[in-house]
Amino acid sequence: MSAPGDDYQLFEARLGYRFRDRRLLEMALTHKSYLNENPSPAREDNERLEFLGDAVLNLTVGHLLMEGQPLRAEGELSRSRALVVNEAGLARVAEALALGDWLFLGKGEEQTGGRRKPSLLADACEAVMAAVYLDGGYDVVLRVVRQLFEPRLREARDPANADFKTRLQERAQGRLRCSPRYSVVSENGPDHDKVFEVALSLDGREVARGRGRSKKEAEQRAAAQALQVLDDEDSRPPGDGGAE
Repeated sequence: MSAPGDDYQLFEARLGYRFRDRRLLEMALTHKSYLNENPSPAREDNERLEFLGDAVLNLTVGHLLMEGQPLRAEGELSRSRALVVNEAGLARVAEALALGDWLFLGKGEEQTGGRRKPSLLADACEAVMAAVYLDGGYDVVLRVVRQLFEPRLREARDPANADFKTRLQERAQGRLRCSPRYSVVSENGPDHDKVFEVALSLDGREVARGRGRSKKEAEQRAAAQALQVLDDEDSRPPGDGGAE
Protein backbone atom coordinates (compact mmCIF):
# COMPACT_ATOMS: atom_id res chain seq x y z
CA MET A 1 0.00 0.00 0.00
CA SER A 2 1.31 3.45 -0.78
CA ALA A 3 0.55 6.78 0.77
CA PRO A 4 -2.06 8.73 -1.25
CA GLY A 5 0.13 11.72 -2.05
CA ASP A 6 -1.59 15.04 -1.52
CA ASP A 7 -5.14 13.67 -1.59
CA TYR A 8 -5.82 14.14 2.11
CA GLN A 9 -9.52 15.00 2.08
CA LEU A 10 -10.69 11.68 3.51
CA PHE A 11 -8.07 11.79 6.24
CA GLU A 12 -9.00 15.37 7.11
CA ALA A 13 -12.68 14.35 7.29
CA ARG A 14 -11.83 11.59 9.76
CA LEU A 15 -9.61 13.94 11.71
CA GLY A 16 -12.30 16.61 11.86
CA TYR A 17 -9.99 19.37 10.69
CA ARG A 18 -9.01 20.81 7.30
CA PHE A 19 -5.48 22.18 7.09
CA ARG A 20 -4.70 25.61 5.75
CA ASP A 21 -1.08 24.56 5.23
CA ARG A 22 -1.05 20.95 4.11
CA ARG A 23 2.73 20.90 4.19
CA LEU A 24 2.40 20.53 7.96
CA LEU A 25 0.19 17.48 7.51
CA GLU A 26 2.57 16.01 4.95
CA MET A 27 5.46 16.50 7.37
CA ALA A 28 3.49 14.80 10.15
CA LEU A 29 2.94 11.79 7.90
CA THR A 30 6.54 11.48 6.70
CA HIS A 31 8.59 8.83 8.49
CA LYS A 32 12.37 9.22 8.49
CA SER A 33 12.74 5.97 6.55
CA TYR A 34 11.03 7.61 3.56
CA LEU A 35 13.47 10.51 3.45
CA ASN A 36 16.41 8.16 3.89
CA GLU A 37 15.42 6.64 0.55
CA ASN A 38 13.99 9.80 -1.02
CA PRO A 39 16.12 12.69 0.27
CA SER A 40 14.73 16.16 -0.37
CA PRO A 41 15.95 19.51 1.00
CA ALA A 42 12.36 20.78 0.79
CA ARG A 43 10.95 18.09 3.04
CA GLU A 44 11.30 17.18 6.72
CA ASP A 45 10.39 14.01 8.61
CA ASN A 46 7.93 13.99 11.50
CA GLU A 47 10.33 13.63 14.45
CA ARG A 48 10.30 17.32 15.45
CA LEU A 49 6.50 17.39 15.23
CA GLU A 50 6.40 14.22 17.31
CA PHE A 51 8.38 16.04 20.02
CA LEU A 52 5.92 18.94 20.03
CA GLY A 53 2.91 16.65 19.79
CA ASP A 54 3.87 14.89 23.01
CA ALA A 55 3.62 18.23 24.82
CA VAL A 56 0.42 19.22 23.00
CA LEU A 57 -1.31 15.97 23.99
CA ASN A 58 -0.16 16.16 27.59
CA LEU A 59 -1.57 19.68 27.81
CA THR A 60 -4.87 19.09 26.00
CA VAL A 61 -5.61 15.72 27.63
CA GLY A 62 -4.70 17.19 31.02
CA HIS A 63 -7.05 20.10 30.32
CA LEU A 64 -9.91 17.75 29.40
CA LEU A 65 -9.36 15.48 32.40
CA MET A 66 -9.35 18.44 34.80
CA GLU A 67 -12.51 19.72 33.16
CA GLY A 68 -14.22 16.34 33.54
CA GLN A 69 -12.80 15.45 36.97
CA PRO A 70 -12.90 18.64 39.06
CA LEU A 71 -12.46 16.81 42.37
CA ARG A 72 -9.59 14.47 41.48
CA ALA A 73 -6.14 15.02 42.95
CA GLU A 74 -2.98 15.64 40.92
CA GLY A 75 -1.72 12.07 41.26
CA GLU A 76 -5.00 10.58 40.04
CA LEU A 77 -5.12 13.00 37.11
CA SER A 78 -1.55 12.11 36.16
CA ARG A 79 -2.37 8.41 36.16
CA SER A 80 -5.51 9.02 34.10
CA ARG A 81 -3.57 11.07 31.56
CA ALA A 82 -0.92 8.36 31.26
CA LEU A 83 -3.65 5.83 30.46
CA VAL A 84 -4.88 8.05 27.62
CA VAL A 85 -1.61 9.11 25.98
CA ASN A 86 0.47 5.94 26.30
CA GLU A 87 1.63 4.12 23.17
CA ALA A 88 -1.30 1.71 23.11
CA GLY A 89 -3.84 4.52 23.48
CA LEU A 90 -2.29 6.67 20.77
CA ALA A 91 -2.01 3.70 18.43
CA ARG A 92 -5.72 2.99 18.89
CA VAL A 93 -6.61 6.56 17.94
CA ALA A 94 -4.30 6.29 14.91
CA GLU A 95 -5.97 3.03 13.88
CA ALA A 96 -9.42 4.64 14.11
CA LEU A 97 -8.16 7.32 11.72
CA ALA A 98 -6.58 4.67 9.44
CA LEU A 99 -3.53 6.90 9.82
CA GLY A 100 -1.17 4.16 8.71
CA ASP A 101 -2.67 4.22 5.23
CA TRP A 102 -1.44 7.79 4.73
CA LEU A 103 2.12 7.40 5.99
CA PHE A 104 5.13 7.95 3.77
CA LEU A 105 7.43 5.03 4.57
CA GLY A 106 10.66 3.61 3.22
CA LYS A 107 10.48 0.24 1.48
CA GLY A 108 12.07 -1.61 4.39
CA GLU A 109 9.63 -0.16 6.92
CA GLU A 110 6.77 -0.88 4.53
CA GLN A 111 7.79 -4.51 4.14
CA THR A 112 8.07 -5.09 7.88
CA GLY A 113 4.51 -3.90 8.58
CA GLY A 114 5.28 -0.31 9.52
CA ARG A 115 1.77 0.85 8.69
CA ARG A 116 0.42 -1.27 11.55
CA LYS A 117 3.31 -0.93 14.01
CA PRO A 118 1.98 0.55 17.32
CA SER A 119 5.11 2.57 18.11
CA LEU A 120 5.19 4.14 14.65
CA LEU A 121 1.45 4.87 14.70
CA ALA A 122 1.69 6.44 18.15
CA ASP A 123 4.54 8.70 17.02
CA ALA A 124 2.64 9.74 13.91
CA CYS A 125 -0.46 10.48 16.00
CA GLU A 126 1.59 12.85 18.15
CA ALA A 127 3.00 14.49 15.03
CA VAL A 128 -0.47 15.01 13.54
CA MET A 129 -1.73 16.65 16.74
CA ALA A 130 1.28 18.99 16.65
CA ALA A 131 0.50 19.85 13.03
CA VAL A 132 -3.11 20.68 13.96
CA TYR A 133 -1.86 22.88 16.79
CA LEU A 134 0.59 24.78 14.56
CA ASP A 135 -1.97 25.20 11.79
CA GLY A 136 -5.07 26.01 13.82
CA GLY A 137 -4.02 26.97 17.34
CA TYR A 138 -4.83 25.67 20.80
CA ASP A 139 -8.63 25.91 20.72
CA VAL A 140 -8.73 23.92 17.48
CA VAL A 141 -6.44 21.13 18.66
CA LEU A 142 -8.36 20.95 21.95
CA ARG A 143 -11.56 20.37 19.97
CA VAL A 144 -9.90 17.72 17.80
CA VAL A 145 -8.44 15.90 20.81
CA ARG A 146 -11.78 16.06 22.63
CA GLN A 147 -13.49 14.41 19.66
CA LEU A 148 -10.87 11.76 18.86
CA PHE A 149 -9.92 10.79 22.40
CA GLU A 150 -13.38 10.83 24.00
CA PRO A 151 -13.64 7.03 24.38
CA ARG A 152 -10.21 6.94 26.03
CA LEU A 153 -11.04 9.94 28.21
CA ARG A 154 -14.30 8.31 29.30
CA GLU A 155 -12.44 5.17 30.33
CA ALA A 156 -9.82 7.17 32.20
CA ARG A 157 -12.50 9.07 34.12
CA ASP A 158 -14.01 5.81 35.37
CA PRO A 159 -11.44 3.01 35.41
CA ALA A 160 -14.04 0.49 36.61
CA ASN A 161 -15.72 0.73 33.18
CA ALA A 162 -12.53 0.25 31.14
CA ASP A 163 -11.34 -3.15 29.98
CA PHE A 164 -7.81 -2.78 31.30
CA LYS A 165 -7.58 -6.53 31.86
CA THR A 166 -7.77 -7.24 28.12
CA ARG A 167 -5.19 -4.57 27.35
CA LEU A 168 -2.84 -5.92 29.99
CA GLN A 169 -3.32 -9.48 28.74
CA GLU A 170 -2.32 -8.39 25.22
CA ARG A 171 0.61 -6.36 26.52
CA ALA A 172 1.90 -9.11 28.80
CA GLN A 173 1.64 -11.77 26.11
CA GLY A 174 3.47 -9.58 23.60
CA ARG A 175 6.18 -8.27 25.90
CA LEU A 176 6.68 -10.90 28.60
CA ARG A 177 5.19 -14.01 26.99
CA CYS A 178 3.11 -14.59 30.10
CA SER A 179 -0.41 -13.99 31.39
CA PRO A 180 -1.33 -11.79 34.37
CA ARG A 181 -2.23 -13.65 37.56
CA TYR A 182 -4.84 -12.17 39.91
CA SER A 183 -5.30 -13.21 43.53
CA VAL A 184 -7.62 -11.84 46.21
CA VAL A 185 -5.52 -10.79 49.20
CA SER A 186 -8.30 -9.40 51.40
CA GLU A 187 -12.06 -8.98 51.76
CA ASN A 188 -13.33 -6.40 54.21
CA GLY A 189 -16.78 -5.26 55.27
CA PRO A 190 -20.22 -6.85 55.53
CA ASP A 191 -21.60 -9.05 52.75
CA HIS A 192 -23.70 -6.24 51.29
CA ASP A 193 -20.78 -3.77 51.23
CA LYS A 194 -17.55 -5.69 50.77
CA VAL A 195 -14.27 -4.19 49.56
CA PHE A 196 -11.94 -6.57 47.75
CA GLU A 197 -8.20 -6.13 47.36
CA VAL A 198 -6.53 -7.98 44.48
CA ALA A 199 -2.81 -8.49 43.85
CA LEU A 200 -1.61 -8.78 40.26
CA SER A 201 1.56 -10.66 39.31
CA LEU A 202 3.45 -10.86 36.04
CA ASP A 203 5.97 -13.65 35.51
CA GLY A 204 6.02 -14.32 39.26
CA ARG A 205 6.48 -10.64 40.24
CA GLU A 206 3.77 -8.66 41.99
CA VAL A 207 3.45 -5.39 40.11
CA ALA A 208 0.16 -3.87 41.28
CA ARG A 209 -2.82 -4.05 43.61
CA GLY A 210 -6.38 -2.84 43.15
CA ARG A 211 -9.38 -2.34 45.42
CA GLY A 212 -13.05 -2.41 44.47
CA ARG A 213 -16.61 -3.26 45.48
CA SER A 214 -16.35 -6.45 43.46
CA LYS A 215 -13.52 -8.78 42.45
CA LYS A 216 -13.98 -7.65 38.84
CA GLU A 217 -13.62 -3.97 39.73
CA ALA A 218 -10.57 -4.67 41.88
CA GLU A 219 -8.97 -6.67 39.07
CA GLN A 220 -9.64 -3.89 36.57
CA ARG A 221 -8.03 -1.31 38.86
CA ALA A 222 -5.03 -3.57 39.43
CA ALA A 223 -4.67 -4.05 35.66
CA ALA A 224 -4.84 -0.28 35.09
CA GLN A 225 -2.08 0.24 37.66
CA ALA A 226 0.01 -2.55 36.12
CA LEU A 227 -0.23 -0.91 32.70
CA GLN A 228 1.10 2.30 34.26
CA VAL A 229 4.00 0.36 35.83
CA LEU A 230 4.89 -1.14 32.45
CA ASP A 231 4.69 2.29 30.79
CA ASP A 232 7.00 3.74 33.45
CA GLU A 233 9.48 0.90 32.98
CA ASP A 234 9.42 1.31 29.20
CA SER A 235 10.12 5.05 29.50
CA ARG A 236 13.24 4.64 31.62
CA PRO A 237 16.62 5.03 29.89
CA PRO A 238 18.50 1.74 29.33
CA GLY A 239 20.40 0.72 32.46
CA ASP A 240 18.20 2.79 34.79
CA GLY A 241 16.93 0.46 37.48
CA GLY A 242 14.41 3.01 38.73
CA ALA A 243 15.00 3.09 42.46
CA GLU A 244 17.89 5.05 43.91
